[in-house]
Amino acid sequence: MRSLFGRLLAGGAAYQASSVLSAVLALVTLPLYTRALTRSDFGVAETLLTFIILASILLRFGLGEAFVRFHFQTPEDERDRLARTTTASVLLVTTVVALLAALLAGPLSELLLGFEDAGLMRIAVLGLWSFTNLEIAYALLRVEERRRAYVVASLCNVLLTVVLTVTLVVALDGGARGYLAGNYIASAVVLLGLWWLLRARIGVRPEMGLGPLLAFGVPTVPADATVFALNVVDRTYILRTQSAAAAGLFALSVKLATAVILAVRGFQLAWPPLAYSIGDDREAGRFYAAVATWYVVVTGYVVAGLTLLGRWVVRLLAAPEYFDAHEALPWVALGWAMYGLFLVLVTIGGRVGVTTRTFPAALAGVVVNLVVLVALVEPLGIAGAGIALVAAYAVMLVVLHLLTRGLFAVPFQWRRLAHAVVLLAGVSVAGELLLPDAGVDGFLLRAAAAALIPLLFAATRFAQPAELAALRRLRPRRAVR
Repeated sequence: MRSLFGRLLAGGAAYQASSVLSAVLALVTLPLYTRALTRSDFGVAETLLTFIILASILLRFGLGEAFVRFHFQTPEDERDRLARTTTASVLLVTTVVALLAALLAGPLSELLLGFEDAGLMRIAVLGLWSFTNLEIAYALLRVEERRRAYVVASLCNVLLTVVLTVTLVVALDGGARGYLAGNYIASAVVLLGLWWLLRARIGVRPEMGLGPLLAFGVPTVPADATVFALNVVDRTYILRTQSAAAAGLFALSVKLATAVILAVRGFQLAWPPLAYSIGDDREAGRFYAAVATWYVVVTGYVVAGLTLLGRWVVRLLAAPEYFDAHEALPWVALGWAMYGLFLVLVTIGGRVGVTTRTFPAALAGVVVNLVVLVALVEPLGIAGAGIALVAAYAVMLVVLHLLTRGLFAVPFQWRRLAHAVVLLAGVSVAGELLLPDAGVDGFLLRAAAAALIPLLFAATRFAQPAELAALRRLRPRRAVR
């Protein structure tokens, strides 16, 4: 199991490298963006960014996930044909859809945003095309564990995005259009570079039948889309019922939950190839359980830190008019952390080829999300939207666990999970209720409370002796290549 953790850490580190740089640069440039963009512009641009990701999930038809799964089951001499079939299929679909959407840009913007802006929508269409195809290109690198190429490509994407966005938004006062264009022109450039690098595996027409890929992938689409729809529903509801400015505050709270999102994003990319590659079911079950436990500890600690110190984070990194974003920050961070646990349960079904049971759980989450949004956004504002997100993921986790526990045995460490949750939540809630929420004394006391959490884990002997010994010996076996 030690070698599996090594592979997970090595893969996660490689896949997070660009995310870490992106997060650092995003935090550094956030004061520039929040002063150059109105809250309304920021809210509109971020709402479109989430729409793009949702549409991308639909257009991929689950082919990216299916490719990752079938790559390990396909003979080596057939893997290039599998790759060309996958890339060609996604390219054809996205190109046709992008051309149609560009022609209907005006009505589409009215439908999605409540006002017409064909130019802004056409930039979003470019984003949809480039982002979707880039995700497939990244999948090709991931299955071969070509981490160095992945790191270089993703870092180039990050750096080019920052340069273009700062130029368009800050220097040229491009507003929401400049914000979107900076993101997706960079993606298009990196996509072309990866196509050249992977040209032997990039197709323009399918070379194999899509039946098995679609049979595995299509059932995952409703669930994946429904899960991500939580992000779209929250922002759209706030945009339509509150204001674009409120949507901008909520979007900023998501940006500031960067540390949790980084962990989830790296885990999301590194986890499926590793989880599916473990041949022995008993070993896989034990590994899944251990990963779930330590995932809760690590991400829970970050959520606790943001709960205690979120006000100072917002003051440091955003313009003063964005300060109220701190109200949703702890809830958004907790919601993202819970999403990572959802991925573990999704993998259980995927391991045995059952991909249909995620959708009922996701649908239940969306229903709960809508109910809580209607009930809480009016009295609590964006904090109500954050609470709705957490409630939705809580329901999704419970429902999916009930639906998948009979498919594959995972001996989850319930006592230790409860131990971690009680400790993390106890310190966070006590600190939020009892400690000052402003001034130097408030910052120092809350920082001390955050620093106390690891000591409490040690004092209560949370880590098992075998885990401590394995951690000291842990070395990733493979270097980044």
